[in-house]
Amino acid sequence: MLKRCTLTIILASLLACGDGTKSQADGVVTANKVPGVTYASGLSVEKTEGGITLLQVAAPWPDAQKAFRYALVPKELAATVTLNRDEYDVIISVPVESVVVTSTTHIPALEALGVLDRLVGFPETRYISSPAARERIGEGHIKDLGSNESINTEMVLELQPELVVGFAVGERNKAYDLLQRSSIPVVYNGDWTEESPLGKAEWIKFFAPFFGLEQKADSLFRDIEVNYMEAMELAENSEDFPTVLSGALYKDIWYLPGGSSWAARFLEDANAAYLWNDNGDIGSLSLSVEHVLERGADADYWISPSQYTSYAEMEQANRHYRQFKAFRDQKVYTFARTRGATGGYLYYELGPSRPDLVLRDLVHILHPGLLPGYQPYFFKPLN
Repeated sequence: MLKRCTLTIILASLLACGDGTKSQADGVVTANKVPGVTYASGLSVEKTEGGITLLQVAAPWPDAQKAFRYALVPKELAATVTLNRDEYDVIISVPVESVVVTSTTHIPALEALGVLDRLVGFPETRYISSPAARERIGEGHIKDLGSNESINTEMVLELQPELVVGFAVGERNKAYDLLQRSSIPVVYNGDWTEESPLGKAEWIKFFAPFFGLEQKADSLFRDIEVNYMEAMELAENSEDFPTVLSGALYKDIWYLPGGSSWAARFLEDANAAYLWNDNGDIGSLSLSVEHVLERGADADYWISPSQYTSYAEMEQANRHYRQFKAFRDQKVYTFARTRGATGGYLYYELGPSRPDLVLRDLVHILHPGLLPGYQPYFFKPLN
């Protein structure tokens, strides 16, 4: 189908072919970057003089070999614009009325923008924790589409969404390829590859143009940014600089965040000394219990001990945990006590979109007294 598309076919015809765009007048798209994409290193948003929005996703997965470019054309311009299929990976008419997303981290953006009612399908809905989304699942408005790795393409084709927002860890996805060949546009979201807390949250500006809600996204993110900066400034004024341990054992291997990871950045911004902050890894580390004991035995706090929820549970799992001062002093805090109705961890779903809440939790824990009366949202003490 794509091979039959030509540069002279009008936009309305090419939408079904999934081609790129250029202006009808001179064949050249002139665009200006939209101000305000500050922290998200993998996202670029541009606007053409003709009202077309151009999105570029630099790295939807680690080590991606190419950037993905998407052209979003207002539906009222469909009959007046021609396209160049070589310019963009996908062209889509906006605003979209129905969407499928594939990661729980996408749900909070739709909910915050007020377009959760456009969500018609999701792979493995049991992992969704949002009460509003769970209500729509129960009412049959959001269909379960199987697993993300092998999404049920027949169900997607039956739903005929105007957009699928994909999540991928590598280049090839046969299900997405099939959907695109069936004229259902698939775009990749790369929020999970961002390393900074505010960088992840700023990807609400990726979702907004598909619904014509750019100004609302700017306002929502600005509030999050202000809240985050206020919490960070509050922590910086504290004279305390507590040491922090993280992670836990799994089959004799201790997994914990790398020193340049998203989780480690939170601890840095909370004015705490993460004991592996000299490590440059952005993912997780795999260490022996002896190594962790050598460095972390006297840590003041233990943040995020895997999915444990009680001291008794931890002690039963491994006797070595008692050798840590934070365990004996009962200064271990977990996100595993904050779960959705079907058992999903709210931290994984909402945390990337609301780093201000995560940071406030940590400031409250690591600097007692700075946020009097504050009720933690994600991180709570072990039972």
